[in-house]
Amino acid sequence: MPKRDLDRMRELLMIAEEFEAAFPEDDEAGLVDMDSAMDARQDILDPRDEYQLWLMERTGWIDVPNDWIRLFRITPLGHDYLDAVRDEGIWAQTKKAVADTGGNATIEIVKALATGYLKKKISQHTGIQI
Repeated sequence: MPKRDLDRMRELLMIAEEFEAAFPEDDEAGLVDMDSAMDARQDILDPRDEYQLWLMERTGWIDVPNDWIRLFRITPLGHDYLDAVRDEGIWAQTKKAVADTGGNATIEIVKALATGYLKKKISQHTGIQI
């Protein structure tokens, strides 16, 4: 069975966000066609990516309106997770913290760590404790 790849899940969310469609019909707004997105980037989806997309759907980060996993919307939870892990420095700190404590962490713990580092960064910049 494939393993969860948090780096690849983050990358797929970032690609999807970049290519969210602005369709005129409300029911199609925000849809992402990953095949088209990858073509535009001159890249391809690895067959293992479908498992990562499946995990992202089960986690609630994406909504698949039909049976085709490569066509989806990023959910509010997905956008929140992406906002927490988007910054390269925060992502590196988060991965290091997980690695330094044994290398295993749930999605909730990873997001909590990243959110904590993000809060710290904002507090240092603004002087406002969050």
